[in-house]
Amino acid sequence: MSNSQLERLSATVERLPQLPRERVRTALAPIRTYLDQRRVPEPEKEPYVPGVTSLGALLWRPAALGLLASVAIVVGASLPSSPFTLKSVPGAWYFGIPSQSVLPGTPAPGQQLFLGVVAVYAGMILMLRVWYDIVRVCSRHPGIPVSRLVPVFVAWVLPLLFVAPLFSRDLYSYAAQGEMMSHHINPYSYGPAVLGQGPFVGVVDKLWQNVGSPYGPTFLTLAGWIVSATGHNDLMSVEGLRLLALLGTIAFAWAVPVIARSFGRDGAVAFALAALNPLVLLHLVGGGHNDALMLGLLVPGYALARKGHPVAGILLCAVGAAVKVPALVGAVYIGWEWTGPGRSLRERLRPVATALLLAAGTMAALSEIAGLGWGWIAGLSNPDTVRSWMDPATAIGLASGKLLSFIGLGDHTHMLLTLARTMGLLLAAAISITLLVRSERIGSLRALGWSLIAIVVLSPVVQPWYAAWGFVFLAPVVEGRVRRAIVICSGVACFVGLPGGAVLVRELGVANPFLTAAASFVLVGIVAVILMPRLRRLGRRGELQPGPA
Repeated sequence: MSNSQLERLSATVERLPQLPRERVRTALAPIRTYLDQRRVPEPEKEPYVPGVTSLGALLWRPAALGLLASVAIVVGASLPSSPFTLKSVPGAWYFGIPSQSVLPGTPAPGQQLFLGVVAVYAGMILMLRVWYDIVRVCSRHPGIPVSRLVPVFVAWVLPLLFVAPLFSRDLYSYAAQGEMMSHHINPYSYGPAVLGQGPFVGVVDKLWQNVGSPYGPTFLTLAGWIVSATGHNDLMSVEGLRLLALLGTIAFAWAVPVIARSFGRDGAVAFALAALNPLVLLHLVGGGHNDALMLGLLVPGYALARKGHPVAGILLCAVGAAVKVPALVGAVYIGWEWTGPGRSLRERLRPVATALLLAAGTMAALSEIAGLGWGWIAGLSNPDTVRSWMDPATAIGLASGKLLSFIGLGDHTHMLLTLARTMGLLLAAAISITLLVRSERIGSLRALGWSLIAIVVLSPVVQPWYAAWGFVFLAPVVEGRVRRAIVICSGVACFVGLPGGAVLVRELGVANPFLTAAASFVLVGIVAVILMPRLRRLGRRGELQPGPA
């Protein structure tokens, strides 16, 4: 029970005269005293002063531990039996791939599987912890130059550029679609299977081999250029597309502090929350998802608008929407804020319409230049391609279909799934419009960030890294409980859908006892690293408490 809850309880007691107030206060006093003694107060803010604040001493430990965590993830995921990368197809990466095909679910014998799973999970937990430490340092010392955090970003992200695509096979699909573009095959009309047998097709998930691309013409054009530039080498194309994701991450990492300063907020905190976020590093960069490129165009576009260049910002958001449609939300908000604060709804509609027309014209021009047309819009609405219970709308549709089938009313899953997903999109649109209309009161950046989160949660397909869309925009302005919620949700999203948990439990029964003991020792060490700062703060707190009389 918190102090605020105790205060509300005390106020309620005072409104009930029939109760003996003094006796209730006496009964609550020990609880309040216990909570006061246990509560670790937030450290007072000490603004950064060049030459006075020992920033190097504050950053070196989390920076070094984050590098160690990144290396552990790369080593664990690179072992031949790792379940975190594609190991079933020979030639899927430069190293760590068996020379013969491995059937899914039948990992290679030996102890490497156990060690790999432990290394990856331990590295992820450690990275989340040191990321939180850096966010705390930046929060406690406002005014830290963002340039002092850039080496930390480089140290954490550099090892992730050498591992096979992490936690997803989307990069292989991107490369296959780029190969199709290089041969003038429209990815909206055909799936990668049209390429026939070859290195580009064998590594693509079977789910997507005969499905048209849902990505915009900008991304497909860039993918085609990368494949052509690498001489149609499949693995070099995959790495080139990952570097494209890295460029997108660098672009929005630059723009987030600019946006934060335009709202009078600290740029270093925003950079730490957005760019150093393990969800961004492990999934957007390690997994190479094109969401990084979308954000790399959307966030700088909004930053340009905040600096007084709305037209350039709208154009950049339109290019981002030609990668993934949600970037169009940025153009809407730029149009809404175009004429300044204090405007009526009617005065805002015209600039919003202008922004949308400008964005639509830009996207149409990009589609014509790419020679692909608007077939990607149709690819956005394929209700039966992916059915994941992680998506609320899909879960409701699937559960309703199973319920009707159970009670004997027939199988109507397809209809209910389409209905649930449509209702989810309509609800997301209603929430987004409400946030837009109230954006001046709740804050435009908050409204934009929560709109993107609503779109993610209520869209037909939900992936854990989609949460980064909204988190990146909320990073400059959130604080207190909302900031802690973003940290917690980012940590949870890092682990959603990952393999290895069941594998680890199974391997514990057959692993070498010495390896199990060594892995346990390492995990205990990581837990100690995580808990030690808090234990030291509790110790200092206890030293300040007066002893018994």
